[in-house]
Amino acid sequence: MSANDDDDKTVVLGGAAAAARPPAAAENPHNALPIGFRLGEFEIIDLVGEGGFGIVYLAQDHSLERKVALKEYMPASLASRSGNTTVSVRSERHRDTFEIGRRSFVNEARLLAQFDHPALVKVYRFWEDNGTAYMAMPYYDGKTLREVLKQRASAPDESWIRKVLAPVVDALELIHRESCFHRDVAPDNIMLLRDDRPVLLDFGAARRVIGDMTQALTVILKPGYAPIEQYAEMPGMQQGPWTDVYALAAVIYFMIVGKTPPPSVGRMMQDSYQPLAELAAGRYGDRFLRGVDHCLRVRAEERPQSMAEMRELLGWGLDSPLFAASTPAEPARGRPRESERIAVSPAASNGSKGLIAGGVVALVAALAAGGYWWTRPAAEPAPPTAEAGAPAAAPVVQTPPPAVPPKALPRPAQPTLAEALATTLGHADPGLLPGLQAPASVVIGQDTLKLALASLGAGHLYLFLWDSADDRVYRLFPNALDADNAIGPGDAFHVPRPLMDKPWAYAAKAPVGEWRLLAVVSEQARDFPQGVFTREGEFFVAHRTALESAFAAGADIGALIGTPRCVTATPCSGRYGAQVASIQEALPPPRVESPVQAPRAPAPRPEAAMAAPSQPAVPPAAEKPPARKPARGEDSLKAEREYMQQLNKDLDKLLQPER
Repeated sequence: MSANDDDDKTVVLGGAAAAARPPAAAENPHNALPIGFRLGEFEIIDLVGEGGFGIVYLAQDHSLERKVALKEYMPASLASRSGNTTVSVRSERHRDTFEIGRRSFVNEARLLAQFDHPALVKVYRFWEDNGTAYMAMPYYDGKTLREVLKQRASAPDESWIRKVLAPVVDALELIHRESCFHRDVAPDNIMLLRDDRPVLLDFGAARRVIGDMTQALTVILKPGYAPIEQYAEMPGMQQGPWTDVYALAAVIYFMIVGKTPPPSVGRMMQDSYQPLAELAAGRYGDRFLRGVDHCLRVRAEERPQSMAEMRELLGWGLDSPLFAASTPAEPARGRPRESERIAVSPAASNGSKGLIAGGVVALVAALAAGGYWWTRPAAEPAPPTAEAGAPAAAPVVQTPPPAVPPKALPRPAQPTLAEALATTLGHADPGLLPGLQAPASVVIGQDTLKLALASLGAGHLYLFLWDSADDRVYRLFPNALDADNAIGPGDAFHVPRPLMDKPWAYAAKAPVGEWRLLAVVSEQARDFPQGVFTREGEFFVAHRTALESAFAAGADIGALIGTPRCVTATPCSGRYGAQVASIQEALPPPRVESPVQAPRAPAPRPEAAMAAPSQPAVPPAAEKPPARKPARGEDSLKAEREYMQQLNKDLDKLLQPER
């Protein structure tokens, strides 16, 4: 397939970035951090892509022993790197523009971290450092839709187009509910993973819209996919869901024709658009082609105003022939969400080293990539009517329906405990994410585990600790002393546990190692397989080799975090949230002893005193009584109170809604 390259390139119109880009930025765009550089637990091991507005690295997460994609905010036209690490603006007159862009980058990461959809990028973590901002995302295999289309000998049929883009429609509908718009939907921003499952990439132009207040850094768009309102917002031409409707329809046009529609700004003066209903008549359904034409109308108010309207216009709703052909014959009702969550790491805008390859594919409950499955139970037959003189029918015993089993838990890609932790995190539900705070280090022989936790949703709390010193995993909570692990939305949980008659603790002990603390909030209570965890004292313990043997034998992550306990006739989602913290054990500082002084010999008695014993001796000067030493345990109790007060303050901040 060919393409109109001019209409498919990202262009920058107006703004300080477009007007003042120095020639050096274009000639020497290499602002990347060096290989081997550490950003916390992340070590850069390769450069994936470097564009005009950001850099994407391949990094090793040493905390969870996995590879991630690390994206850095780096607008080459506004800033450069100084001292090998710090990002600085090239000119003070661009500082405000740079800061607006950085805030937009952080807001983008915050938004993506809130969404959980198979066709949306997943953000693990985001933070600010070195004068700029970063986000960490999963890293894995795929090709862009643009590359896949180039490899095809002919245009795809309607069923394949729907298979690829229906999940994108659903993902855009999800973000639109939060007043977030993508604004850069294009074939090079849609990655296809295995089985042609799509993930929408590069939210570089996305930002939260509050009412009609917008502040554009500059106009960044692809002419072939950008509607007229994206060139300049003015009364009556504001951006909204209809903006992404136009772009996605332009993607469909490109898939069918092999080139983009004419730029919308030119169509305002003289519309040279050729309708698909004429260009591709007979090769695709008439309703589908006319629906795409409708979505590509120049005036925003004439297009569908939502993704739901677009879905119906394209014939991708309930009455679609494609839909009917791929579903059971029974009437449709209900939309269970059962499929795989796919997270990706986006390529940097404008230039990349190629597709992101290798990595971990995460699977959780979400929408099916190929279509929506709707089912309804068959109508129950009416009970028979007893005839006169006929014996009464035996009473029918109503048995409750069996419990609905949850979706099977995923298996680690590799039979290692580190991979099981990564898989557990990759499938966690953000709606149940526990906010976890723990110290960065503990001192051997002095400290015990301390943490504060807040739950976003209702469920059951489980705490696991992998101690690398003895290579064992401890299920710390619930335990033999403290079994009630129910937790509600916004509830706080502390270790040490207050108001317990027999408090439990996990102490830092030799040799030096690292703790990996895993907190899980599960919607259902969880059961643990026999033979893996065994009771030792108040805790349940499993050796790392026992867990890894179970994974090698085909066990899923339930060997580590348990399987949801499904109750008869009760929905059983299996949902859980998870968070991990790393705590380093350290040796206490060496004790400095005071130099030992030899005792002084007693002074000899004066002869006069010996000769006249009858004289009263002169009493020595009154000595000051020694200061009272605190009773044993008072210092530790005081320190414990101060620590708990600080934890409560931190937890209050954690639970306060973000402003």
